[in-house]
Amino acid sequence: MNKLHKDLSNAIRFLSIDAVQKANSGHPGMPMGMADVATVLFKNFLKFNPKNPNWLNRDRFVLSAGHGSMLLYSLLHLTGYKSISLKDIKNFRQLKSICAGHPEYHPGTGIETTTGPLGQGIANSVGFAIAEEILKEKLGVKIINHKTYVLVGDGCLMEGISHEAMSLAGHLKLKNLVMLFDNNSISIDGPTNLAVSDNFKKRFESYGWDYILINGHNEKEIFKALKKVQTAKKPTVISCKTKIGYGSPNKSGKASSHGSPIGIDEIKLVRQVLDWKHKPFEIPKNILNEWKKIGNKGIKLESNWNKIYKKKKQAIDRVLKNNFSKALKSEKYDSIKENKSLASRKSSELTLNALTKENNTLIGGSADLAGSNNTKTKYHNIIKPADFNGDYIHYGVREHAMSGIMNGLALHSKFIPYGGTFLIFSDYCKPSIRLSALMGLRVIYVMTHDSIGLGEDGPTHQPIEQLSGLRSIPNLNVFRPADRIETIECWEVALKNSGTPSVLSLTRQSLDPIRKKYSNINKCSFGAYEVLRTNKKINLTILASGSEVNLAIETSHKLAKEKIYAKVISIPCQDLFDSQSKSYKQKILGETKFKVSIEAASTDCWKKYVGTEGLSFGIDAFGKSAPYKEVYKYFGLTAENISKKTKNLIKS
Repeated sequence: MNKLHKDLSNAIRFLSIDAVQKANSGHPGMPMGMADVATVLFKNFLKFNPKNPNWLNRDRFVLSAGHGSMLLYSLLHLTGYKSISLKDIKNFRQLKSICAGHPEYHPGTGIETTTGPLGQGIANSVGFAIAEEILKEKLGVKIINHKTYVLVGDGCLMEGISHEAMSLAGHLKLKNLVMLFDNNSISIDGPTNLAVSDNFKKRFESYGWDYILINGHNEKEIFKALKKVQTAKKPTVISCKTKIGYGSPNKSGKASSHGSPIGIDEIKLVRQVLDWKHKPFEIPKNILNEWKKIGNKGIKLESNWNKIYKKKKQAIDRVLKNNFSKALKSEKYDSIKENKSLASRKSSELTLNALTKENNTLIGGSADLAGSNNTKTKYHNIIKPADFNGDYIHYGVREHAMSGIMNGLALHSKFIPYGGTFLIFSDYCKPSIRLSALMGLRVIYVMTHDSIGLGEDGPTHQPIEQLSGLRSIPNLNVFRPADRIETIECWEVALKNSGTPSVLSLTRQSLDPIRKKYSNINKCSFGAYEVLRTNKKINLTILASGSEVNLAIETSHKLAKEKIYAKVISIPCQDLFDSQSKSYKQKILGETKFKVSIEAASTDCWKKYVGTEGLSFGIDAFGKSAPYKEVYKYFGLTAENISKKTKNLIKS
């Protein structure tokens, strides 16, 4: 190992050790073990420009093993990113420091994605790699020609999402994707052989990946492997045999260096072993200058690239345009004109037909349910192995990976990904949905078969608590439209909200139109609005969403015959309604003492609206297998039952 390489990699090690020690919290072992690999990657291969972290054609570096976050922060600071100061590193894991315990995505900082839940970064990196291939097809190899490098640990590869994502990556032959596997054979509980005996080579090769095994502390072996993947024909795993806590006499190769500070006395010994004579957080000027040189190489690379980019900018802008308003307005007119009863999944398909007819950055997909989710349109072209001239991905039965991959697609550039599955399987997607919300990504989840209305498939497929659970996630809009018009409007809000992901909860069964007149106002954007009232003066407010709005209307007419007058409020998005002004919420909820809610799902998220004086009609048990009208009747979701109990409430 030459002295320069040793000094550069030790700068990473000691910034990491010192930051973890000062915080008295963190994971020093992985940064110590992978410092050599990271140094060779950044010094010789990674294409990036710290002066412009948003450079479109930069290589992406994803730290899936997010617990080793100090590796990333050290690299960004040393190479000259303004986003990570030495003060930030000294405040590692402290309030308001960008150097959080696990990397948190901030645009334009060099932190490409939020990681920490193990395996998520693998799925994100597959999304990055797919996005690069699509853009390359659209813009040409002179404009787009970069790679994605993802650093993973043993834990990432134990998670099921790693199998889903790597399997799809191998199928698609993502040759621009490189995985750096920190193969140190240590987990929090101890040696990985406590729980794992995988033959990694056979496993990865079965996915269609190339596999290279190296000594992760041998500079020449690291360089040779990274050189080889520059011309790869498949995605590649570089398995780097490393020692966790490298340089620590008493904790190297042990679980004790994984998830806690190694201690002041041990740090003194590491300084002796690695011949590092400098104080905590002190990087000698000559070493820092060498790191800055590594960072500054990207300035010239981007400058040369910009000469080509500027010549084609107008054409590029045409390719990356998003002009949805005209298509949505036309679709809205058609909806009023046709006045058909449609399942909202079908309404969504018609909306997507209108949207995908024009060139835009929508990338569709489904987890092996395209025909049921109605996510694929006649205008889509399928993305296939080694053929990325398309805009629709068959994800296979990989709901979790689909969601994580969509996060990567959204992070990479201007793509707006959407993907479909059944609402019940949002449980498989939830960790990635939560990260969509945490990062503020415009990712759209099309979740169909959204209630007991799917009928015969029974309780394993009938969502009950899912809507309530999704609504509890901050910065996530959960839409449940009641007809075709509302479906169009919900799509419009989802597309316009660039900093918020959306879930579209859609029916299998047909819904009668609730709105018969065209309006330029997107009423769904308010989250809730009045659909009808049976009298000017009313004594009841009926709240409902989705398929139950029709039931609410039927109930209101039934009650009117009993001289109980009501207004019906459609609430397609509780999240948006809750963000409205006090006066608007008072207008919706404050007109009557008595309120009832109707939704074929868990009732807990409706009680905040109906209060102690009201009633919530829903389902707080598992569903039943039968024709859907019989299931509705079984659970008391009929106009007869609701009107009877409501009448008793008001007259009691």
